[in-house]
Amino acid sequence: MNVDGKHYYAIWMKPGNHRIVQIIDQRWLPHRFVVEDLATVEQAARAIGDMHVRGAPLIGVTAAYGMYLAALAAQNESADNFANQMRKAAKMLRSSRPTAINLGWALDRQLEHVGVSGGDIEVQIQSLLNEARAISDEELEACRLIGENGVGIIESISQEKNEETVNILTHCNAGWLACVDYGTATAPIYCAHDRGIKVHVWVDETRPRNQGARLTAWELGEHGVAHTVVADNVGGHLMQHGLVDMVITGTDRTLYTGDVANKIGTYLKALAAHDNGIPFYVALPSSTFDWERSDGVTQIPIEERDASEVKTIRGLSEGEIHSVLLTPEESPAANFAFDVTPARLVTSLVTERGICAASEEGIRGLFPEHFLEKV
Repeated sequence: MNVDGKHYYAIWMKPGNHRIVQIIDQRWLPHRFVVEDLATVEQAARAIGDMHVRGAPLIGVTAAYGMYLAALAAQNESADNFANQMRKAAKMLRSSRPTAINLGWALDRQLEHVGVSGGDIEVQIQSLLNEARAISDEELEACRLIGENGVGIIESISQEKNEETVNILTHCNAGWLACVDYGTATAPIYCAHDRGIKVHVWVDETRPRNQGARLTAWELGEHGVAHTVVADNVGGHLMQHGLVDMVITGTDRTLYTGDVANKIGTYLKALAAHDNGIPFYVALPSSTFDWERSDGVTQIPIEERDASEVKTIRGLSEGEIHSVLLTPEESPAANFAFDVTPARLVTSLVTERGICAASEEGIRGLFPEHFLEKV
């Protein structure tokens, strides 16, 4: 995607220095565009945990590069110590955020390259770099295909409305900042906009970290997509008054049965959409599927973050970014980062292989290879 006319990915190797991975530090957006260097696995884990990067696909890619950085630091170790250091690195990265399944998926892929090639450490380091690049490229292509597969939904609504503007509500940031490029929920939106279909996006602010108001609105503005930021609780009102044609969100973990974990507040949007007969779509690459768990409410681990994110808010004032206290200083706060939307509330899933029902049968139709051991 473009930033001030220049193309950026959300993560990349530093030109001329393959010992450094660069990311966009999303904590400073939209007021400052900051590129951060990651030179160690500790820095990669901190970037994930403290949300310099966020979004399930990007978390996975960052973890994959984190393993490569860990390998560079251990390149002078013995073969046994090297393998031990890599296992420690994977454990550190795995604990940085619990809900996004792409994290573990990417780490498991990287661990397959540890101990191969007769213990030749240089070969393993190159394999880890190659695999990190492959994971990044796969996620990018998956998101591009999500756009191609999902744009037909928007196009059909446009035709039904005689090419009037299609009003889309989304929640949190499932854009290119959450992936490598294109995004998940935003990929069909960008594709529709680029094809000349009139779209307008209602952008939930997404408290407590305001990823919608800060990141999605910034992204859409950079791409020239019409949008309006609304408070999180406005969605139901918009739907009741016919101002929303469809809802589309991303997801941090979707079970093979169709249950969806996404940023807190997604479940409420799905309930409102169901009550008003508005289609509710979820866009995701296959790396975000959980092929083991079957019940989202009882089995998906829900991250609880620091209460300060609820009690304070960051913003721009007189050219400087400040954090201010919103609540009584002594009031406790709970900060559940995700909720689960049951499959029955999801109209369809949009993936790189196509669109399917949010059900075991529907998902099996697109990804049969993952169900062989369940037969």
